[in-house]
Amino acid sequence: MDETEFWELVDATREAAEGDPEEQADLLVERLVQLDPEMVLDFARHFEARYNRAYMWDLWGAAWILLDGASDDAFDFFRCWLIGQGREVYEAAVHDPDKLAELLTDFDDEVDGDGEELGYAADEAYEQLTGTVAPDLGIPAAPPEPLGTALDLENQALLAERFPQLWDRFAD
Repeated sequence: MDETEFWELVDATREAAEGDPEEQADLLVERLVQLDPEMVLDFARHFEARYNRAYMWDLWGAAWILLDGASDDAFDFFRCWLIGQGREVYEAAVHDPDKLAELLTDFDDEVDGDGEELGYAADEAYEQLTGTVAPDLGIPAAPPEPLGTALDLENQALLAERFPQLWDRFAD
């Protein structure tokens, strides 16, 4: 599975789920079990590489604003959700998280921003196909700390300055 196929699968399941991340995860598992196990592992590698790439202070700041606070776990689930939004949103957010203010037409912090189940879709599909746990993906591990300059996530003035569009649109 190449990068284009990965994003096509993400987009198709998001559209079919009408943006519901839990439904998208279920649809993703359904689609992945139709592939051979190695293709599922390829999907998992693409997902994990993007998940690790999004481990950035600036994205954590954006998640903090969107979710009105974001613990370690909430930020992990946010990164999964961000991948589930597709290539355009993901790439724009990685390059400039403040762009999410323009890209997210609707955002409900009760539903959106939590893609935990998306993070498990490939593992679940692999296990259904093989009866075994997925092997190590053989990709570099996530960095021990988020990339970029650390942010004081509780400093509202700093967040408002760093993410003016997100702050204006989503801060309480």
